Amino acid sequence: MDHPDITERKRVQEALRESKVRYRTLFDLAPVAVYSCDASGVISEYNNRAAELWGRKPEPGDTNERFCGSLRLFRPDGTFMPHEQCPMADVLCGKIPGVRDAEAHIERPDGSRIIVIVNIAPQMDEHGEIKGAINCFYDVTARKQAEDVGRHLASIVESSDDAIISKDVYGIISSWNNGAERLFGYSADVVIGKSIFILIPPDRQDEERTILGQIRLGQTVNHYETIRRRKDGTLVDVSLTVSPLYDATGVVIGASKIARDITARKRADEHRRLLNAELDHRVKNVLATVNAIIEQTEEASTTHADFVAGLRHRMKSLATTHELLSQGQWRGVSLAEIVRRGFAPYATDTTTVDGPTVTLKAEAAQGVAMVLHELTTNAAKYGGFSTHSGGVLLRWWWLQNGSRGDLAIEWQEVGGPDVSPPGRAGYGTTIVRELIPFELGGTVDLVFAASGVRCRLEIPADWVSGENPLSDKVPALHEGFTRSPRRRAAQDANMKS
Repeated sequence: MDHPDITERKRVQEALRESKVRYRTLFDLAPVAVYSCDASGVISEYNNRAAELWGRKPEPGDTNERFCGSLRLFRPDGTFMPHEQCPMADVLCGKIPGVRDAEAHIERPDGSRIIVIVNIAPQMDEHGEIKGAINCFYDVTARKQAEDVGRHLASIVESSDDAIISKDVYGIISSWNNGAERLFGYSADVVIGKSIFILIPPDRQDEERTILGQIRLGQTVNHYETIRRRKDGTLVDVSLTVSPLYDATGVVIGASKIARDITARKRADEHRRLLNAELDHRVKNVLATVNAIIEQTEEASTTHADFVAGLRHRMKSLATTHELLSQGQWRGVSLAEIVRRGFAPYATDTTTVDGPTVTLKAEAAQGVAMVLHELTTNAAKYGGFSTHSGGVLLRWWWLQNGSRGDLAIEWQEVGGPDVSPPGRAGYGTTIVRELIPFELGGTVDLVFAASGVRCRLEIPADWVSGENPLSDKVPALHEGFTRSPRRRAAQDANMKS
């Protein structure tokens, strides 16, 4: 039978052994990496988690393994950190009393790197001298990457031109970016915690309830075009994309909404629609005009040669006007430019052109250009442009007619052969007399005077743009020039009054 002292000693030894087993078990099961070093920095022990993070298993007590079991260390800024300069070395030499939550980067044998947070405490002997240190560290690589991604996404969200908003399943706003503030006028501190319904016009409240219902079912709403209300009460066209937000268990907890201002696009679409309609209208008008020119030129021509020559000149005039309209993006054409191009082949020293700066709208430009073309062609064949000494006096001015001023254009041929009225009204005469009244609601006076053809056009102001001072200094009419019916009625009315 064992002596009582021996029995007690065995009991103590067994208890110590069991304690070491429990310690080792706990040490190896700890989710945090732990290792210790002696006073010289030699690694004395480490747990399984430390070996996992290092990616290797250094031999405890190996004098070549000092301060840290990692293959290589790097500082947070990416610079290389020798083991003898690592935090464990600083603690063991007494340079620092300990380390709390310091960041370090570990490179493992396979070349991968992880980010760890380090906590180091020195171990002291009974004399207060450092006899070693314990390092507890844990992997934060995933957390750091998530934080970087989060910051990156937050930067994208804040710099986005689109309004990006999150809300819970009841429509309460939980986040609000700068784009939302620019689009809707509310600042984040004002709107967060309030209902999304502050952005919904009264007639679209049911629409938002439907969207929230879809979100609760986990459905996404893509590129839904609608109208929302700004802080100042104005309405804005937006395109919405609304996606459900889930918690860690997969339950829908809210929605992310992206709202894009499509006002400019809507305006562009409407402008494009109007342009297409205008183009369709203009093409039909041009084709109708061409058809009428062909038919009437054919009726007025006695020979095939006359038909071809007349048609060629009229088509050329029409094309010239269209070129001018196209250059001006169909906003109108300068009357002076129409005259300059029409007179270019014929103008003589006795030709005079005078008038203020005016722009004829597209429809008026075509009509006036065709009338002037017929007058010019006739003058080149039979009138003022047919002799070296002849010419044309052309002028235009604003008429004062009640509260608005119409545009008067006066044509006077001079120095040409004597003129006799034509036996029948040809195509050119018909165009001059009927086109302006029919197309523009204006008036025309055409006189085949012996001294030269005279013609006066009056164009309603609605077809003309430009400075219109309604000057009282209206040029006097040439003596014997026939007054237009509108002008004559206005003057007669003034005389009676």
